[in-house]
Amino acid sequence: MTSYKLLATAAMGLESIVANEVKELGYETTTDNGKVFFEGTARDIAKANLWLRTADRVKLIAGEFEATTFDELFEQTKAIEWEKYLPVDAEFPVQGKSVKSKLHSVPTCQSIVKKAIVERMKKAYHRNAFLDESGPRFKIEVSILKDKVQLSIDTSGAGLHKRGYRVGQGEAPLKETLAAALVKLSRWTPDRSFVDPFCGSGTIVIEAAMIGQNIAPGYNREFDSEQWPWIGSKIWEEVRAEAEEQADYDQPLNILGTDIDHRMIQIAEENVIEAGFAGLVRLQQRQVKDFTTTEENGVVIGNPPYGERIGEVEVIEEMIGDMGRMFSKYPTWSVYMLSSMEGFEKLYGQKATKKRKLYNGFIRTDLFQFWGERPKNK
Repeated sequence: MTSYKLLATAAMGLESIVANEVKELGYETTTDNGKVFFEGTARDIAKANLWLRTADRVKLIAGEFEATTFDELFEQTKAIEWEKYLPVDAEFPVQGKSVKSKLHSVPTCQSIVKKAIVERMKKAYHRNAFLDESGPRFKIEVSILKDKVQLSIDTSGAGLHKRGYRVGQGEAPLKETLAAALVKLSRWTPDRSFVDPFCGSGTIVIEAAMIGQNIAPGYNREFDSEQWPWIGSKIWEEVRAEAEEQADYDQPLNILGTDIDHRMIQIAEENVIEAGFAGLVRLQQRQVKDFTTTEENGVVIGNPPYGERIGEVEVIEEMIGDMGRMFSKYPTWSVYMLSSMEGFEKLYGQKATKKRKLYNGFIRTDLFQFWGERPKNK
């Protein structure tokens, strides 16, 4: 089978997590800023889209070259065998970006790439008139960095964070891909208790449940490349059937999400039901300081409010202090908190075992990791 150069895009700070996921699927990787490269067949395109929890998209790299003039960009784009990827009726919008390059006009670059592909397609398919673009979609990106051009085709369509279970959300929902990364970083396993004390619309607890039962994150959604004739519906059906076989729906889960806002609990309940975890993921309206447990060796993951409004910061600082005092009662529990608050460790009353810089959208945050003691009976 034909092998393609593929690219899983990653949010800043998550490259190593995405690379580990790609390796777990059986591929060798190389990593750059925001990018994890690997080789794969048409079947692997389907598999990567279905299974990658922390990547933003999966792209197919159609061509790479240097260009310092618009003529070079046109000719080298036209030299690529686009007919290998695009059928005669393909819809192919072109988007672009250019950084530190002589070809700095993005609209002009997009227009030239589009024109070059049209010329190539007309010749390959023996068409004199325009192409009607009424068929499957192939979103093309021209990315230029220091005069190095990369032309890629987006195999995913909507971003991979769109799992299909989010019926409702709060003001600042955590992206599903970042939520999954937080669970992965905690090394939580489904035999341990799991709590999100700031569950909001339920994203973290749902992602934990999907990981716990080994459910493919893309199982219940569609992808642009499902319509591509050279991949075909048979491959997608087979990959989905394999994912169904690998899911462990009998795996018991002890997952709890709490939030102080009863409206968010209602939204979280709707999302949990939509995700298929009704009765498996528990939700309660509760303040974080009221947490209590008899379990050992649990994991707490949370994304407490950041305090963007006047008067909120003091309330959040007090809450972080309450949280630190409360979790200190459970020394075998590990706590992972994503926060942009300055002086978080001082407020919490404990120095983090480890900190990791991450971005929640455009907000620079730290994942404060407080590792629990090993339980005495283990």
